[in-house]
Amino acid sequence: MTATPTRPGTGTQTETIGFGPLRITFDGRVLRPRPWTEAQSAWAAEVLTTAPPGAVLELCAGAGQIGLLAVVGSARPLVCVDLDPAACEWARHNAEQAGLADRVQVREGAMDDVLRDSERFAVVVADPPWVRSEEVLRYPEDPVLAIDGGADGMAVAWTCVDVARRHLLPGGSLLIQLGTVEQVDALRDRMHDDDLVIYEVRWCDRGVLVRLDLL
Repeated sequence: MTATPTRPGTGTQTETIGFGPLRITFDGRVLRPRPWTEAQSAWAAEVLTTAPPGAVLELCAGAGQIGLLAVVGSARPLVCVDLDPAACEWARHNAEQAGLADRVQVREGAMDDVLRDSERFAVVVADPPWVRSEEVLRYPEDPVLAIDGGADGMAVAWTCVDVARRHLLPGGSLLIQLGTVEQVDALRDRMHDDDLVIYEVRWCDRGVLVRLDLL
């Protein structure tokens, strides 16, 4: 881990950490990358080996580390989407530093607004905020926008699921991060008899990863 001088125009100290083989830079305006989420990148990279041809979409991208690590070993294009301008700034910076700027697009705005209706993706990776609103004060070091998932922690996650359903290629997969058993149960209940079906759930030390496949 290294600290770098304050970035001009931000007034915020920046930091660079390792994330797999990548070096990811960010500042206090952006959620600090969680090392355990490398597992989400690794799973996405694994899924890509058999996924249909096409690009990868990362929702709630933050500094871009999960999507970048997922595609670094492939030739797949990546589209990163985040509502926060600071997150988009760092995602662009980190794509450039990883040598991936020529095949990474970063789009700033609401995820259901910045994608064209015709766009389809082989894999969608989503790291939505999943902390319940009443609990966000327990994490004063984290930007509220990056962790507040609404009353049950699922408000943004449902949008990710809906966007993935509309923009996945047939046979494509959504890999979404959640936080609790209750949230996984809520996902199971809603996806019952859906064309986007839960394929596998993997429990990690700090959260849970769910793979859903579009039939």
